Amino acid sequence: MNPRIDYYFAPNSPWAYLGHARFVSIARQAKAQVHVMPVDLGGKVFPISGGLPLRQRAPQRQAYRLVELKRFSNYFGVPLTLKSKFFPVSTDDVAKLIVAIDLNQGTDAALNITQAVLTAVWVDELNIADMNILEGLLKKCGLAASLIEKTYSQAAQEAYEAYTQQAIDAGVFGAPSYVVDGEIFWGQDRLDFLERRVQSRTII
Repeated sequence: MNPRIDYYFAPNSPWAYLGHARFVSIARQAKAQVHVMPVDLGGKVFPISGGLPLRQRAPQRQAYRLVELKRFSNYFGVPLTLKSKFFPVSTDDVAKLIVAIDLNQGTDAALNITQAVLTAVWVDELNIADMNILEGLLKKCGLAASLIEKTYSQAAQEAYEAYTQQAIDAGVFGAPSYVVDGEIFWGQDRLDFLERRVQSRTII
């Protein structure tokens, strides 16, 4: 049986951005079943797990975060604006849009719009809390702009809340986190370990 990966992330996470394309490649190579699960990281996961929003962290931690982001950006050759104009930014609506696309268009479409959203924050410095921006991203991904309406559906809201609770129940405390058979791989810098894990589960 091919592996299942629960992919928990916040749509404004620079670490999710740095790892997203590679994660998708690893998952596809392993023929993994990916569950795209954006969560309310700052509002619900952090208060339970002891995490702090960026602005509440010690200055030393904030400074080192920038060093690490630059290191990984340079190492992977991935463009990244260290201090994006629209970060922090509210992510509830964009998270529910990603959920709605997953429910209505499938996993590949959800992964594609996630890449577009992350790139919008960390490369193009766009406000992903602006519905006009999100409509543009939908069009860029070849999706109907009318899908924006699904953001406010009961199904999207319930799924978003459920994913957040599932993340808490699974012991997730940061983003991105990839969970395979209950084992958490936290951070894009753990993708090597995730790759070995899912390759060992793949049936040829």
